[in-house]
Amino acid sequence: MKRFFSLVALTCSLAACGVSTQQEVQMGQDYARQINAQLPIVQDPELNRYINVLGDSIARLTSRADLDWHFFIVDSREVNAFAVPGGFIYINRGLIERSTNMMEVAGVLGHEIGHVVRRHTVEQMEKEQGANIGITLACVLTSICNSQAAGAIINVAGGAVFARFSRQDELEADTEGLNNLIRARIHPQGLVTMFQKLIAERKSRPGGVEAWFRTHPLEEDRIAALQARINQIPPAQLASLGRDSQNFHRFKSRLQSLPPSPAPRQ
Repeated sequence: MKRFFSLVALTCSLAACGVSTQQEVQMGQDYARQINAQLPIVQDPELNRYINVLGDSIARLTSRADLDWHFFIVDSREVNAFAVPGGFIYINRGLIERSTNMMEVAGVLGHEIGHVVRRHTVEQMEKEQGANIGITLACVLTSICNSQAAGAIINVAGGAVFARFSRQDELEADTEGLNNLIRARIHPQGLVTMFQKLIAERKSRPGGVEAWFRTHPLEEDRIAALQARINQIPPAQLASLGRDSQNFHRFKSRLQSLPPSPAPRQ
């Protein structure tokens, strides 16, 4: 209970005064501990090494290279990815298994990194009423809520507290993601092709991508806007950017060799 009241006091002060980088990192660490305790995180060292090397190759070239970035694979067949303040990025196994090449997974990571760079989750917290933030954080960071209530906030589909971004946030993360990839010398076309796959699957088998669209507003015009930006990049520069690698395909094969993902908790 003491921790509960201290969290309420902390989050009320955050809502009133804004969130510093130090506070953002502290809260992100608390979120990550709770998320990692509730979600089925892949524990394979080689898989974790690869996703962290790939993610860090993008994140360390952003304006927030000072953060201690961490990347996790959620062992869920649902398609989703999400960002937690302070540099914690989660990507679901189901999304990786739908990818064709390295640049598609890198595109998703670059987009989620963009949310952290733009501090979208922090901005959502600042807009909330202090009391509501305190109650929600208490559920996430402590055991004061029962498992059913906690499950409504964090579930194996990959949804995190305050996870639904606005359309404007998504557009900003798209732009940031594209710039992140180019800085990392990764071709940004993967953003477009991955989003196209998700749109196509929503039409043919919507249940498999429901989690993504619940937290990431995505329509054809966003894809068209991304493609228009890519078309403005000089062809010679695009030709010099990486699209795929053998290491990625070894990573994906190893991931697919794991036992089937657990069924989502009800």
